[in-house]
Amino acid sequence: MLGEMISQAQGQITSTRVLPSEGSSLCIETSFQATGNLLGKDVAEMGTYVSTLTPAGVFHGKGQGLFTTRDGEILTWTGEGVGKPKGSGQAASWRGAIYLQTQAQRLAQLNSMALVFEYEVEESGKIQAKLWEWK
Repeated sequence: MLGEMISQAQGQITSTRVLPSEGSSLCIETSFQATGNLLGKDVAEMGTYVSTLTPAGVFHGKGQGLFTTRDGEILTWTGEGVGKPKGSGQAASWRGAIYLQTQAQRLAQLNSMALVFEYEVEESGKIQAKLWEWK
């Protein structure tokens, strides 16, 4: 069951590159930067994920990144998801789960949460992301 939304962010893909393939699968490395909020705190986010195009025509991705608050608190994340291509270019619609880790006491509740995400990418590389607690 989904809990309340705990984060929203908007940003931009900053780089992409095609990696050497593993067998016949195409692999793409994508990095991004975004700004938004997390539990009501302003945050900056950056991350990188590697997507593999599956025979079914969808992407399977794994990534990692971090959030930083204006107060200097750092939260790292790891995640995994499935992306459906939409149109041309980088456009895709992603769904998956991430897990956060932090030493910041005010945000420590996030250490024990599973979070699900929606991550939308436009052809131009603009992104929008939302996170919910998965109860």
